[in-house]
Formats: sequence, structure tokens, C-alpha cells
Amino acid sequence: MKLTLSGVAGTLLVAVLPVHARAQHPSTPQAATEAPVEGIAFRVYDSKGRSRSFADILKAMDDADAVLVGETHDDGVGHGVEAQLLYRAAERFGAVGDQATTKRPVVLSMEMFERDVQYILDEYLQGLITEAQFKSSARPWPRYDTDYRPMVEFARAHGIPVVAANAPRRYVNRVSRLGPASLDELSATAKEYLPPLPYPPASKEYAAQFNALMGEMMQAQQPKADSTAGSAAEGDSGSPADTAAPRADPAMHSMGNALSAQALWDAAMGNAVANALDQRQHALVIHYVGSFHVEKGTGIPERVADYRPGTRILTVVLEPTDDINAWQNDEDRGLGDFVVLTKRPAEEGSQGL
Repeated sequence: MKLTLSGVAGTLLVAVLPVHARAQHPSTPQAATEAPVEGIAFRVYDSKGRSRSFADILKAMDDADAVLVGETHDDGVGHGVEAQLLYRAAERFGAVGDQATTKRPVVLSMEMFERDVQYILDEYLQGLITEAQFKSSARPWPRYDTDYRPMVEFARAHGIPVVAANAPRRYVNRVSRLGPASLDELSATAKEYLPPLPYPPASKEYAAQFNALMGEMMQAQQPKADSTAGSAAEGDSGSPADTAAPRADPAMHSMGNALSAQALWDAAMGNAVANALDQRQHALVIHYVGSFHVEKGTGIPERVADYRPGTRILTVVLEPTDDINAWQNDEDRGLGDFVVLTKRPAEEGSQGL
């Protein structure tokens, strides 16, 4: 297993530690962001490492209900690929263009917004509030402007629904401190922002992946423990960017609670995807999330299957690497139905958080 956290760092660590004028719309997909060049900036493989293409992913969407796309949160090329997946899917299913026929509804679902800001997101999409008001109220991630704004603006321009899919961070933190049963004490209003309780626990396979990753993380960070202990502030940390690397803390909660907190994220997002499909007949939901939540078919894919049996799921995992032509069978095989190796900028070295 690669010690890159594979997109989990942006969400996992907050569960483990105490957590403290309108833009012009793109008229075409190309106008929203510069597309990464296939074969130079990224390369597509199937789950077994056989060469595939971006067009193959789009074609596979025809037979899917939900496309779960796992990212590494600071992967610039990966965000460009994600944007193109949304744009091309919208084109393919008739949601954009002068001859838009909406042969099939396309829905954008995002880990990057928590479920309690859905109405704020909807207000912005409907043009009821300004972008400044939206950004000050919806708690977007610090890299929102560069990484996710192009997709939201595209959705806004073309009437594509956007789902705020993630569980509110404050409730995930409560589980990390007090366990899943502590959610029962929340008000009925608070529970509306969560999946049905009790939510499903992590599967044995997912727990094994989680515990192995946590073990590697803690081992790698052990020499830094003295300098980082106690650095976590009380309250919300506010964003995934604040938790890009593990921090040692004498009050770190049990691994069991950490796994339960991780499972809450998966349940919340899996439930959100299932709900979006139930609300829109024949829709295609494209969900963007840290890759650990979907790798090897565990996490969110398992929860979607729980909440909506029979859902046809397609997983796409984006992996930043120094050499997009160097498939690593022991590391990349089976990560998703498609594995997209993205070119890591030279100045980033071996960082993968």
C-alpha cells in the first residue's frame, strides 16, 4: 500500500483528532478549464492494468447509475480530468449545447460540501444569492476556486443539480470522540443531515484497509511526534487542507471510533448518492470524493449498494504518479474499474497527500 493516503488525508484525520460580482458562466465545456492532455498529463487503465482511454470511461457511463470518482485532493491534473468527465458526460447525455435534449439527467455530487449547506448551494445555483454570499456561507474548501469552482459554475450554467453529500464535520467529530451511539442524542433537525441511524459499520475488508493505512501513517510520523503533539486546536479545523498530514496527540481517540467516524462519511455520501438517484428517474450521478472512500470497491460503493440495491456502480480512481506509463501492479491493480494515472508536477517530488 502506498503511503500517500490516496485522498483520505483530507477527511480521515479530522475524525481521528479533536477538531477545532458573479462569475461569467462557461458557454462550452472547453471554456471552463483547460483540459489535461491524455497520454501526456494522464493515462487511463482498466482494473488489471490494461491500457484504456478517456473515451472508454465515457462509454462505460452508459451502463452505470452512479460514477464514483476517487481523487487525491491536491492533484491538479486529477481535478482537470474530473472536470472533463463532468463536461463530456453532460454533452453525451444531452444536458448542454444549443441542441440540448436532456436524454438523461446528469447530477453532480460532491464530498466537498456538507449536507447542511444544501439549501445554500441550491440558492446559488438558482441565482438567488451572489457568489460571495455563497462562498461565505457554504464552507467551501480552501482550494475551491482552483479545484472545484469550474465544475460548480458549469453545473450552474446548465441547470445541473449539485448534491452536498458529506456528513457535517461536527457530527463526524462527535462520533470520533464518543462513538456512533452518541448521534442518537442529536435533535431531529440535526439528524436530517445524516444517513438513517444507526448507519452501517465498516465492512471487514474496509476495516482491514483502514487499519493498515493508519498503521503506516502512524509509523511514518512517529519521529515527528514530539514536535507535533498537542498541535490540534479545539473546535473545527475548518478544512481538509489543515489536516494534510497526521499529528500525534496524547488524547487521540480509539481506532474503533476513528473507523466509525470514517464509516459515517461513507454512509452519508452513499446515502446522498442513492437519494439523488431515487429523486431523478434514469439519472447519472457523478460523485467526487477522496479515493480511499471508493478504492477496491469498499466504502461508498458498499453503502450505495446498501441504500439502493441493484445500483450499477462505476468506480474511477485517480492516482498521481511520477510516470503515467509505469503501472504498478502491486499498488494500482484493482483500485477501480478504471485507474487514471495523473502526472505529478516535478516540483512536488514524491509528495502524495
